[in-house]
Amino acid sequence: MTISVIGIGLDARDGLNAKVDRIVESAAILAGSKRHLSYFPQYQGKKIYLTNLKRGIYEIVSLVSDGYSVVILASGDPLFFGLGRLLLANFPPEQINFYPHLSSIQLAFSRVKIPWQDACLVSLHGRSNDKLIKLLKQGREKIALLTDDNNNPAAIARLYLSLDLPINYDFHICENLGNTDEKISYYSFAQLKELTILDRENFSSLNVLILIRQAQTDNLELDNLPLIGLPDSSFLSFADRPSLITKREIRLAILGELSLQPNQIVWDIGAGTGSVSIEIARLCPTSQIFAIEKTGMGSTLIAKNSQRFQVNNINSINAKAPEVLSDLPRPNRIFIGGSGGNLIDILTVCQDKILEKGIIVMAFATVEHGYQALNWLSNNSWQYRLLQLQISRSTPVNHLTRLTPLNPITIITVVNSDRFNDSNRLD
Repeated sequence: MTISVIGIGLDARDGLNAKVDRIVESAAILAGSKRHLSYFPQYQGKKIYLTNLKRGIYEIVSLVSDGYSVVILASGDPLFFGLGRLLLANFPPEQINFYPHLSSIQLAFSRVKIPWQDACLVSLHGRSNDKLIKLLKQGREKIALLTDDNNNPAAIARLYLSLDLPINYDFHICENLGNTDEKISYYSFAQLKELTILDRENFSSLNVLILIRQAQTDNLELDNLPLIGLPDSSFLSFADRPSLITKREIRLAILGELSLQPNQIVWDIGAGTGSVSIEIARLCPTSQIFAIEKTGMGSTLIAKNSQRFQVNNINSINAKAPEVLSDLPRPNRIFIGGSGGNLIDILTVCQDKILEKGIIVMAFATVEHGYQALNWLSNNSWQYRLLQLQISRSTPVNHLTRLTPLNPITIITVVNSDRFNDSNRLD
């Protein structure tokens, strides 16, 4: 015998077409949640309440084995984060017919009037938020979320803001879609703090959350920024890799290792979006920073971030190291954040160009590059100091807090007055 799985929305029986309505009417056995079964108060056949899915499926298996046809009511599209997957795990596909209704995601995007063929879809029903965090760090343009009581819109807003990402999202909250008490709420990025103070009781249990990424702008309130340790979110970043930035905590350690002073020449090799250069430029307005970045997009972002933070002592250079280094003035400080596979050649030039008592600081995310640098330093009789950073940030998880680690970073520091000594390590 067959199983008919009927998708149904909050518009209840009115949302079913005539064919599907007849299937329900003629059912010998009708199964579904208490809410779904309440849509058919005149139904006279046997009802199975799926309050316990495992027990309910077991009962349906038994009835089908005895030759009964069963109609199951499910929310929206049963094959979209719904009951369909569980049924297919217990019955052969040829024994099941699906009759989908509009999914809540379809309804939500239709209400906010945004095309959704390119949206990323995530269900947080009883699931971790790891996939959501990954999508947020990737800066996906549209993210649609099926929420639950714990992962409600306020909790998701708190999670998003805690990540301190250099991208802004607007929140669209769509509640009770298709019902008479349907409600659509909008919170711009600037209003999200208002959303974070709400509790789960402020939202219907039937809600969909849509996040839409804002276009990055050049506007920045400089008066509200700290003197050092700029928030990651304050920088313009790569559209397709917004989290690809030297994180604030790592930046602070790098700045400390550089031991900056006024009126210096500073090289920032592999400058990326210019976050380290911007920090140096603001701290040392009388110094000149040469930010070398091999990608055109990176160099453009360095220039835009310089304008954004209103610093005029950064020279954004779109070129590949080490070739361009020979044309630059000799530096007092060098930071190497990226080498493009040319680390040894870069270090060789830096060794020749660095001024007396100059400092070179290198940051590595991989063991291999760190080992390559240490091997070169030892072979060239440089003393060095190692600093390994393993930093975790707090992340809200429902009403609790967990620590989420950043990628470990190894920082190597050398000074151009500590060569040719017995020991190759700085005290």
